[in-house]
Amino acid sequence: MSIAPAARKNVVVFRKLPDDLLERIRTWHDVTVADPRSADDLPRFREALQDADGLIGSSFKLGAEELSRAPHLRVISSISVGVDNYDLGYLKQRGIALCHTPGVLTETIADTVFALIMAASRRLVELSDHVRNGRWTRNIGEDLFGWDVHGKTLGVLGFGRIGQAVARRAALGFDMPVVFHDPFDVQVPDRLAGYAVRASFDEVLERADIVALTLPLSDETRGLMDAKAFASMKPGAVFVNGSRGAIVHEDALLAALDSGHLRAAGLDVFTIEPLPQDSPLRTHARVTPFPHIGSATHETRRAMAELATDNLLRVLDGEAAISAFDLSKV
Repeated sequence: MSIAPAARKNVVVFRKLPDDLLERIRTWHDVTVADPRSADDLPRFREALQDADGLIGSSFKLGAEELSRAPHLRVISSISVGVDNYDLGYLKQRGIALCHTPGVLTETIADTVFALIMAASRRLVELSDHVRNGRWTRNIGEDLFGWDVHGKTLGVLGFGRIGQAVARRAALGFDMPVVFHDPFDVQVPDRLAGYAVRASFDEVLERADIVALTLPLSDETRGLMDAKAFASMKPGAVFVNGSRGAIVHEDALLAALDSGHLRAAGLDVFTIEPLPQDSPLRTHARVTPFPHIGSATHETRRAMAELATDNLLRVLDGEAAISAFDLSKV
């Protein structure tokens, strides 16, 4: 970024930023901090949109109706890799830049996905509760045994940065053959040559002992994992979702678990978040649920906020973002 922007602009911060990054933005621009997820802050957020040149934040849906309140808007800098909270067609129509934070969270989310694979297969959370709740009074029996992960075939649906990072952990760390499907013509990295092979969507479901979902949410992937898809999986397979909840028909997943067709599921994401108290996924014996912690480490959230801040300031200063989402493909 150049030494100083040509003129101060109006920025709305709609999710908490580290204090030093907030002050960095304030050095160059006028800032309003308002969290629209708070009923108290929502009116102030909407009022601030009227003069906003830039937005920075995440975890709030910004559709055409909301964005129409911001006639001067030039850029949204999302502190996320996913962009499903934004009306991409409307942004493209208005020429509003959308930035996101891919890359900096790849390894952390891959860690989380593989943790789900381990936890669901070895029943780690369930067995930890067994100890915490005072039920461990003798050596456990077969009714509490888990299942090996090493040597099992891993199916990866979505072979972008995160899918490849999960496959690398599986193949090189746990001696797991990997079959993957991706809608794009991605190449197998040299490190995974001989370990990972491309297959059709149906072939991945049929061959894998464990299926890990790492696809982005889009019109094409919404509801992809339905009753037919779960029925196509191997009996006794494990299903893991570390991408977006809306890709999965949760009722169909529950039916596959209740019937015993699927052995277990590990879920970091859900259709409704936070997970409702009455959701059967919260207490299901075959489900290991996480509270959407994919990128939730101190290091990664800091890196995401730094990149989002860089993106915002660069675009407002007339420069190219470091990581702009390509709206031309929408």
